[in-house]
Amino acid sequence: MNLTKTSNPIFGSRIFEKAQSTYAREERMTLNGTINKTALAILFVFASAYFVWQKFFAVFDPANPGAVSGSVTTYIAIGGIGGFIVAMIAAFSPKRSGFLTPIYAILEGMFLGGLSAMLEAQFPGLVVKAVALTFMVFLSMLVLYRQRIIKVTGKFRRGMISAMMGLLFFYLASWIAGMFGANISYLSGGGTFGLIFSLIVTGISAFSLLLDFDFIERGAAAGAPKDMEWYGVFGLLVSLVWLYVNILRLLSIFAGRD
Repeated sequence: MNLTKTSNPIFGSRIFEKAQSTYAREERMTLNGTINKTALAILFVFASAYFVWQKFFAVFDPANPGAVSGSVTTYIAIGGIGGFIVAMIAAFSPKRSGFLTPIYAILEGMFLGGLSAMLEAQFPGLVVKAVALTFMVFLSMLVLYRQRIIKVTGKFRRGMISAMMGLLFFYLASWIAGMFGANISYLSGGGTFGLIFSLIVTGISAFSLLLDFDFIERGAAAGAPKDMEWYGVFGLLVSLVWLYVNILRLLSIFAGRD
């Protein structure tokens, strides 16, 4: 299996072969096992997000909606930075994914809970719409994949991976350009260009779910070790978090235009 045949950029090449050679006699990966672990990981996300959400609104002052308590910003920082670090470790350590994926879920929940609370305070009702849309998109992509309406071919994988790597390099270049004073706020703001860019990124994040479904299905069919269930959950969780953040941002742009 070469790199173009992997189903998510965070998954290295020959991942199933390497795992099989290491754990040749262990239990095998199954779709049901992966689904159960995915539900558990999402529960961790919701639990930690709710905790930070409660912290935010416990001290929220409607008379001063722009003020955010220090504890909440700390949770957001820990969740965002910690989640990124854990994700980098988990991406290259499949054997540790069973331990790292729940930690990643909790950290991302902290980040998403704080971010969601801040936007909810600014645009009431926004978060419910974002959560609903995220799961609607998830289910829609699952149906499209299961019914083979969209087939995950080698060309599709290469195209999606190229698009996601392009976005990664764009964000990196934007960050470097910003350090030298370049102003590209028209892509991150609520203007027309920002809206179009956000729509494109949201679309890419939605279609990335198809790659995760493909990875999980192919792993189960290949008889990958049981540990790979958590690795599949990790990749799926990364895509869901990315999708939710993009939908949240997109809805906030529309809400800001009202």
